[in-house]
Amino acid sequence: MTSEPTGLTYGRYVDLAAERLGGSIVEFTDEFFAPATNLIRPGRGVFIEDKYTDHGKWMDGWETRRHRAPDYDWCVIKLGLPGRISAVDIDTHHFKGNHPEACSIDVACVSPGETPTADAFTELVPRAELDPDSQHLIRIDHEDPVTHVRLNIYPDGGVARLRIYGTVVAPSTATLDGDAFDLVSVENGGTALAASNQFFSDPINLIMPGRGTSMADGWETRRRRGPGHDWAVLALGQPGVIERVVVDTHHFKGNYPQRCSIDGCVMPSGADLKTGLDDHPWTKILPDTALSAHREHRFDDDVVTSGPITHVRLNIFPDGGVSRLRLFGRPAQE
Repeated sequence: MTSEPTGLTYGRYVDLAAERLGGSIVEFTDEFFAPATNLIRPGRGVFIEDKYTDHGKWMDGWETRRHRAPDYDWCVIKLGLPGRISAVDIDTHHFKGNHPEACSIDVACVSPGETPTADAFTELVPRAELDPDSQHLIRIDHEDPVTHVRLNIYPDGGVARLRIYGTVVAPSTATLDGDAFDLVSVENGGTALAASNQFFSDPINLIMPGRGTSMADGWETRRRRGPGHDWAVLALGQPGVIERVVVDTHHFKGNYPQRCSIDGCVMPSGADLKTGLDDHPWTKILPDTALSAHREHRFDDDVVTSGPITHVRLNIFPDGGVSRLRLFGRPAQE
């Protein structure tokens, strides 16, 4: 186990269990002190010194009552998007004298609409000790798709957040606006790979569902004081041809980029993004275009149609914030 900050540290991974992606709590043994739904909420959780409920101290996490028998507590979570798991983070933030001694994680994969039975689960993370008030990052190489996870805590206690980092298993077919759909959406397997800067917020927000809820729910860079411009590289869920682009500066009013452009390329899987960004022939998808504050910009005629691409680079000039990027198109013909 290691403790590391989250975000693009995980490169091409998303939190498959996140509430914002449709993650939900299926069942649990107990939630006497604090509800299990807190496990999949954003952030690491907060602590309010003098806040209490009828059951005791208010805690921003999942907390069970004290056990008086040799058993354990568990909670089943339905992933918002089915995927292959590459890392988990069990965060006991603010749980100091009431964290579990240990935990383990089981996984299951069932058809849409089904709930896994107890014997459908197999072990993903064997029993491991937990520290108080800490993030516990465990890297995993699990190739099989997963739809549900079960967090087991021994014997009881509180966990603030559970993150299930992985890659989305994109649907075999997707339709939006006829045959065209958003090729870069996280729901269709898109990922954020690299960025010049993510001081205020993470570029993974660019491809999340829905419109941004605030400036925090977008990609925003620090104020650039020198030459150059900021950029973010994203991978499409599958190779495709882009026909329509949407750049949304929702909530960005005094800090939106002056202009943007989009490049595309075919990049081999596993390319070194830190040193190899300029090793690939980028082609223009959207030319340098002016942006406005707090507005959804739709581009049809301005899009340069080219052959199938696998990756895009959103360039913003010189810096600022963008809420969402949508790239509507069709998958490449095999």
